[in-house]
Amino acid sequence: MPKIISANLNGIRSASSKGFFKWMATQDADFVCVQELKAQAPDMTPEFLNPGGYHGHFHYAEKKGYSGTGVYSKIEPDRVVIGFGSPEFDAEGRYVRCDFGNLTVISVYCPSGSSGPERQEAKFRFMDLFLPHLQALHAEGREVVICGDWNIAHKEIDLKNWKGNKKNSGFLPEEREWMTRIFDEVGFVDVHRGLDPREEQYTWWSNRGQAYAKNVGWRIDYHVATPGIAAKATTVAIYKEEKFSDHAPLTITYA
Repeated sequence: MPKIISANLNGIRSASSKGFFKWMATQDADFVCVQELKAQAPDMTPEFLNPGGYHGHFHYAEKKGYSGTGVYSKIEPDRVVIGFGSPEFDAEGRYVRCDFGNLTVISVYCPSGSSGPERQEAKFRFMDLFLPHLQALHAEGREVVICGDWNIAHKEIDLKNWKGNKKNSGFLPEEREWMTRIFDEVGFVDVHRGLDPREEQYTWWSNRGQAYAKNVGWRIDYHVATPGIAAKATTVAIYKEEKFSDHAPLTITYA
């Protein structure tokens, strides 16, 4: 019964200092997908590389203090793929794939476009490249779980102030339609929403104002899975008792 956690750390060193790895040790997860390491290989301590005996595989950004993804697993993968074949975005450390038998676990960190038009254009380029990759992944016939920060709230229920964000990165019509295509055309499943259709199930909060305290958030962290394993999902939890990052860990157990 695999238990999979997705967590944007907003800096692995920062999250560690706030107790992330102590919490992770109590979870008995089979796989932990992390994003936004903000670290290079020389920055990675033994605890970061192999916490509690987990096997860690990472994709570091070339730019210091930026992006980065990783997959921790109890067992060593049969195969590890770093990057998805895009020179532009593989340089940003956005993708780690680990295969275990017929199961593929992927950690992805999709670009944010919120810093300005140039980054939004980069985000659109990523979307154009990543959709065919997702189609190819689905066509492999394996069970796949893609965990990560997609930087898009799919529907109005997925962010508190949806009316005021219709022209903002993360809730643009093109971004939302792209997510719809992943589910409706490519055939992946939004596992969290299949288990929990309630409102206010957010995973990220701005550091501005009292967003976290007032739960003015966004649901931008997902488990996106093939239908077979998605149908086996039994429980979902957003962990908010401690704050390791501006994101909360998203945990789903699959029977």
